[in-house]
Amino acid sequence: MRSTKWVSVVAAAALTFGVAACGSDDNDNSSSSTGSSGGASTAAKSGGSAKKIALLLPESKTARYESQDRPNFVNKMKALCPDCQIIYSNADQDAAKQQQQAEAALTQGANVLVLDPVDSASAAAIVTRASQSKVPVISYDRLILNSKPDYYISFDNVQVGKLQGTSLVDKLKKDGKKGSIVMINGAPTDNNAKLFKQGAHSVIDSSGFKVAKEYDTPDWSPDKAQSEMEQAITALGKNGFVGVYSANDGNAGGIIAAMKSNGVDAKKIPITGQDAELAGVQRIVAGTQYMTVYKAIKAEAEAAAQLAYDVSQGKTPDAATVNGKTNNGQADIPSVLLKPVAVTVDNINDTIIKDGFWKASEICTSQYAAACKSAGIQ
Repeated sequence: MRSTKWVSVVAAAALTFGVAACGSDDNDNSSSSTGSSGGASTAAKSGGSAKKIALLLPESKTARYESQDRPNFVNKMKALCPDCQIIYSNADQDAAKQQQQAEAALTQGANVLVLDPVDSASAAAIVTRASQSKVPVISYDRLILNSKPDYYISFDNVQVGKLQGTSLVDKLKKDGKKGSIVMINGAPTDNNAKLFKQGAHSVIDSSGFKVAKEYDTPDWSPDKAQSEMEQAITALGKNGFVGVYSANDGNAGGIIAAMKSNGVDAKKIPITGQDAELAGVQRIVAGTQYMTVYKAIKAEAEAAAQLAYDVSQGKTPDAATVNGKTNNGQADIPSVLLKPVAVTVDNINDTIIKDGFWKASEICTSQYAAACKSAGIQ
């Protein structure tokens, strides 16, 4: 694991003034595009009434963060507070970099941190540092462990794994299959991956199917998932497994690539996924991936923006919004928990397309037009 020591104040200040030049850092401001170092901030222009909200995302290998989470959060925040300044950073799967970005955001005067941690354990140091500055922290999508963030917003992640495991097992039984399953999980540093795995095992372990090979995939890297699947095929043989549990759509893409290069027909072996990435949905239409878990990321990002806005204004969030508590090893964190949905080719219209997450025209490009027509996707 990379070092998680905090940079010095001098280094943090230097990062603050250099942040506008970094590809992973940005300031979204509907009234001004001065960046982090150019001219007066919007807050100063409006007499201090506007707030600075930091959105700190973990990585970009999972497509959702840049294509869904960031724009939906920013758009909602600008609708709520046109004068608020958004300090944005993406850590590129580097926990030490994320801590530097958080320090920079605090140095810039962030009033709230919305933090999706690279490493759920080491991010506790960010919560501690923010607390010292009396800055609230909202744990976004992934739970920050062994600390006291002010709020947590995500989906029921054990349920995500249960949906994946149930979909896989039901499909195998429907097809009359018996045999072994390969499990390719998410990053070991991501607490959500632990919960997905927990939920999936709760179904698979009592299903009559044996997990013959299982891997945790560093950084949620599709390339590493591909390598893991190649190892599994080498160990088990081309006909040595009947299904694959994949923790997300990115991993599924790597898994399918490994199967193709080894002469295994992915259309005959159901593979799970998560996030309803466009490529994943298209694979479902084409029949090379069986299912994904659709999480209404737009709703999650917009709810996080509303929560951040309320907290920044000193308002108590709506009791109907904060609908539970989640223990993170140190405390029960007030939580906003949203409902995930299993999606196969049979309900793409009623979920992903109905919600406007993806348009039929985006899914049904020329390569997938015939398959879409056959599936009634429009």
